Parts: sequence; structure tokens; C-alpha cells
Amino acid sequence: MARPDLNLLLALDALLEEGSVVGAARRMHLSPPAMSRTLGRIREALGDPVFVQVGRRLVPTPRALALRERVHLAVEQAARVFESGAEIDLKSLERRFNVRATDEFVSIHLGHLLGAMATEMPRAMLRFSPEEDDVDEEALRSGRIDLFISASRKLGPEIRVQSLFTTTFVGVARARHPIFEDEITPERLVRWEHISVSRRGKAVGPVDAALEAQGLRRHVALVVPSPYTALFALQDSDLLLPLPRHLARSALAAGLGIRLFELPTPLETVLLTQAWHPRLDEDPAHRWLRDTIHALCSQDEAPVPGGRRAERPRAGRVR
Repeated sequence: MARPDLNLLLALDALLEEGSVVGAARRMHLSPPAMSRTLGRIREALGDPVFVQVGRRLVPTPRALALRERVHLAVEQAARVFESGAEIDLKSLERRFNVRATDEFVSIHLGHLLGAMATEMPRAMLRFSPEEDDVDEEALRSGRIDLFISASRKLGPEIRVQSLFTTTFVGVARARHPIFEDEITPERLVRWEHISVSRRGKAVGPVDAALEAQGLRRHVALVVPSPYTALFALQDSDLLLPLPRHLARSALAAGLGIRLFELPTPLETVLLTQAWHPRLDEDPAHRWLRDTIHALCSQDEAPVPGGRRAERPRAGRVR
């Protein structure tokens, strides 16, 4: 069996990234006709058209879309073989990080992280991958995601995990909600309908278990995948929303017409962590990313409404 031409892998990665023969040719320092011939060889090697013409655009086939992440990962891993003994210039490094992260992290720290990247690694890109019905540790093993930021959970024994910060839940309601007219007790908490935030459509959460222990049950009238949708749904309704404290404070500081209250059924503190596969331990760019995230989370954990915002931390060094 003939060995594959690995140059085709580089060309396929460029085509999938650029979405056009002309763009891929420019990236590969080839002429468009030469790139078209290379695309023909890729089609022959894969037994698939790879791209089809739709109007004036080239559209990837389902097979090409399925291969995109594997191809990009293979090219990055090959590049690191030749970079291992050399000092990496982060400012000129072109890199894409696939990250799966909680809304708490995104709402508080994403702006500062992007600011640090603009200074230290300006050619890199963050791509936030949605939560799917897959196993998180398998997504890390396969390379579909490079970093997983979430509430602490059990992952595979080889997965690296680092603590970032802790948070608790509070209640959120519109500013003039009648719940604020009297003491907020568990019985009054279940008098009004609730919103559940779940990317997987779940209506039951930690609040329900705490209420059940007191012989109470809430009615969830709305389930949404994003806390931002939930926050706007509060504005013209009497719905109640349990949210992580950091996220709720960020929404209040942004000027939304909401008010926070302590839940009368206290919930356990939630630990947020970042996790990655050990093959990325010594990767300088990935190390910079996780060190910078850890530094951000080590600062003031949440903005205080009306107070000073946390300063942007210095970016982590490449060791």
C-alpha cells in the first residue's frame, strides 16, 4: 500500500479553513490552478468530492465537515513535532483553541482573556464549542475540544484538572417583583413559577433537591439553554431564576432591571475547574492559555455592582 502524501493533509486543512481554492492557494503559497489540481488529488485520495459548487461558493461535503477537526488536529500535532526544540513566538503563532466553557466564566473573564490574547497571542482564535450529548473526557481525548471549563466533575484518570474558582447560587427576579414585599421563605419561593437554565433541556436541578428535603416543590414554567435568554425573560414576568452568584452579579452590573436575593434553601458551593488532555501539558501556547485563565480567575472573582472592576492580570509566561 502506497504511503499517503502528507502535503495533501496540509492542503486539505487550508481548504477547510479558507473555504475557497483562491484563499487556500494564497495560504499555501501556490497558484490557484496548482491548488485546483491538489484538490483533485485530495478528492481521488478520499473518494469524496470534498467540496461542491453552490452558486459561486464552494461548500464542504458532509465527509469534509466530519474530517475538519481531525485534519486540523493532525496538522497542529505535526507542527509541534518540529517546534518542540525551538522557542515559540506566540505573537506570530496561528492557533485555534476549541474551548467548552460555562457561562459563568464567559460572562466574567472572556473580555479580559481576549484582551490578553490580543497582546500576547494576536493571531490565535478562540472557538467556543457547544455542549453536546457526548462524553466530555472523550471530547478531550479525541481533540474535539482543547480545554474544558466547567463545574467540577469526575473525568478520566489521565485528564489534567486545575481548580479555578468557586461560586454559589442566588435568586434573581425583576426589580419590582412582589417576592420582595415580605421575607423570602421557602414557601414563598415556590409560590411563583421558575425558569430553569439547561443546555440539555433539564427542568430539575439542585434547587429542586433542596426544596424536596423541606417537602416543597417548585413549578418550572420555562426551560432555556442560555442564562441570557432567562435574564431577559424576567423583565416582564414574575418568573424567578436561580443563577450562579458570579453570573447574576455580572448581569446586575450590566444594568439589567433585576434584583438578587439569597435563596432560603442554601445550596452547596460549586467549584469551577479547567481540564485538558496530558498531550497538551508541554504545548507552550496551550500552557499560556490555561495559565492566563488561572491568573484571571485568581483575581477578584466577580465584579461588584457599582464598584471597581478587577484589573486585567498580566498574561502568563511561556516557560
